[in-house]
Amino acid sequence: MADVAAVARDRAPVLLDPEAAQRLQRGRVALDTIDRSGQPVYGVTTGVGKLKDTLIPHESRRELQRNLVLSHAAGVGAPLGESETRAVLLLLAASLARGHSGVRPAVVETLAGCLNRGVLPVIPERGSVGASGDLAPLAHVAACLIGEGEATVAGTRLSAREALGRAGIEPLVLEMKEGLALLNGTHLMTGLGVLLAHDALGLARLADIAGAISLEALMGSNAAFDARIHALRPHPGQLASAANLRALTADSAIIASHRDCTRVQDAYSLRCMPQVHGACREAIRFAREILEREINSVTDNPLLFLDGEGGGGIVLSGGNFHGEPLALALDTLALGLTQLAGISERRIDRLVNPLTSEGLPAFLSPHGGLHSGYMIAQYVAAALVSECRAWSHPASADSIPTSGLQEDYNSMGAGAALKARQVLGHVRQVLAIELLLGAQALDLRQPLAPGVGSRAAHAAVRARIPHLDTDRFLHDDLAAALALVEAGEVVVAVERAIGRLA
Repeated sequence: MADVAAVARDRAPVLLDPEAAQRLQRGRVALDTIDRSGQPVYGVTTGVGKLKDTLIPHESRRELQRNLVLSHAAGVGAPLGESETRAVLLLLAASLARGHSGVRPAVVETLAGCLNRGVLPVIPERGSVGASGDLAPLAHVAACLIGEGEATVAGTRLSAREALGRAGIEPLVLEMKEGLALLNGTHLMTGLGVLLAHDALGLARLADIAGAISLEALMGSNAAFDARIHALRPHPGQLASAANLRALTADSAIIASHRDCTRVQDAYSLRCMPQVHGACREAIRFAREILEREINSVTDNPLLFLDGEGGGGIVLSGGNFHGEPLALALDTLALGLTQLAGISERRIDRLVNPLTSEGLPAFLSPHGGLHSGYMIAQYVAAALVSECRAWSHPASADSIPTSGLQEDYNSMGAGAALKARQVLGHVRQVLAIELLLGAQALDLRQPLAPGVGSRAAHAAVRARIPHLDTDRFLHDDLAAALALVEAGEVVVAVERAIGRLA
């Protein structure tokens, strides 16, 4: 997954391995042999979907591939972002390069050339039902490769033909099977999912940091994070979160100041962070495991299998393009992330609510009444969490048949990926709000100092955002907090102080 992120976000170069190129060439020879044998092959000698029984004359088979691309390029909605588009192209190239799709090396080399030279197809994000591959979005990729549709170069949107020309890439003329091979596959679902799962683990660490700050600001206890408690329920995510919280709150003068108080237990949003954050980590782990297998899979149809050294082969039709494993994983990811946002919002409310804030001024304003402080920040968090909960209804619970009931059970995995993306963005903002308010609350606890990790996080926030004394344009505070989180500065600062978080 780190390799996908490196290509998608850091523009790491892509190269077709010479052995893979030889494998592709052998596969192409085998497919040509099968074609000459007269054996019916789905999407090669026949139409597709409900038209699977329509025989295509030999002289029309190249035209069929072009027609498939043009007719399937029916995506709608906003285009994918640059990193998402790069992830899709990379995973499509990787699947084809494994040699079971019957495409020429030139097809994979053209995809690699687009990645390396910054030619990115404009891929509308909506239109896939996540079953016979991400057909509509991937058709926009294929259209670009043949000089149709649109692409961007250095952020400029052009016709695909002009974009390819600027980069010195010759448009492909698709041969037998190649259009279909480009259309089939789970690469939109997987590409988005990989980037989301990569970011989600970072948000789980950030949730522990934000929660530790809130715990200390609310005069909570870290006794509930004792390793002996969690050894009796050893879910890996729970153990990791508890270990993080112990490290973050170590040597806290705030906690020491009330260690002998009469309060026996803290509220769930504080005391049960290892259990809730840990469960979210398990959801992330599940999604990552599915996605790691998927990025090393072949999800085309039909698939070519070579007969050893003889040059022959067989084509088998199956359903590896079906997105059900990804749909379930991405729905689970969205649900887990929603829990992170929900428990964070409850801590945010405790920070600003004079009924629960343990002596902090109402809404964290030193001059309440004339000044409202961070009152509305909690409203914003509540609104975002509500939307996350709506988006957490599983897309995979739905199915609408397509292609004249030939494709009668679809995964809706692309919808699951898009919903999970929305959720992750909201979770990031909610955690940013908690960090912002937690830093304000720690200011108000001075001269008592928080734990080593919380102290480092507080300093990172204050390096960008000043203490709130009187009301100011609140949007700027929330935007600055989000930028801080997106840049990863809080986690870096904390890990510099206490070592790598789990």
